[in-house]
Amino acid sequence: MKIVCIGSGNVATHMAIALKEVGAEIIQVYSRNHQNAEILAALTRAKAISRWEDLNRQADCYLIAVKDEVIASVAAQLIGLKGLVVHTSGATSLSSLSLLGKGYGVLYPLQTFSRTKAVDLKKVPLCIEGDSPESLERISAIAHLISPLVSEVDSAQRTILHVAAVFACNFSNHLYHLSAEILAAHQLEFDLLKPLIMETAKKIQNSNPADVQTGPAIRNDVDTMKKHLSLLQDKPALQEIYTLLSNSIKNT
Repeated sequence: MKIVCIGSGNVATHMAIALKEVGAEIIQVYSRNHQNAEILAALTRAKAISRWEDLNRQADCYLIAVKDEVIASVAAQLIGLKGLVVHTSGATSLSSLSLLGKGYGVLYPLQTFSRTKAVDLKKVPLCIEGDSPESLERISAIAHLISPLVSEVDSAQRTILHVAAVFACNFSNHLYHLSAEILAAHQLEFDLLKPLIMETAKKIQNSNPADVQTGPAIRNDVDTMKKHLSLLQDKPALQEIYTLLSNSIKNT
């Protein structure tokens, strides 16, 4: 299978490498920044390109892994291709590729990616959608090459998944950042919290999150919450976040 990877960021890097490892041939990596294309191309033994006129139009699959807002404009460059075209976005609908007419779909890896950290895609859920049963079958075959965790998820469901993922991942990570800042201001190390974070993550592997909620808010420990808010009196934004989340926990 010959694949052109359009994009050279975090998702593109992990998907292209995973596909190469299972025997696919990454023939080109496209990026507007040629240097970025060269980095991923070197990792996958592909050719780096940064001009649409250099695109190989004989590939079996064109994997779009770019910012959501440019997916439609990228698709406009792929009209008339015989190969399957798929995007990897969680928040962008299948219809963003409809100008292609046929032979398109979605292959969304439900995971957080950083180029500097390896991710075992065999453990990553892949959400797929196609414009036709034939396209869906082809996308499913590609997805199963890299993960057994493949689910058919339509655009509306995928958007819901994406919103939930923002709460579970992006917002949680930002709260880690805020915690680190609070500790650093008092000469304490964030490493002290890591066992607590790991234990919390382990609990929800086999439990409903609501059933294992702990802390002063779930106990309605008013005195402790007042003390915390007092400690944050010079940081009104953190007080607001603390109060909002505490109220949400109490109302659950």
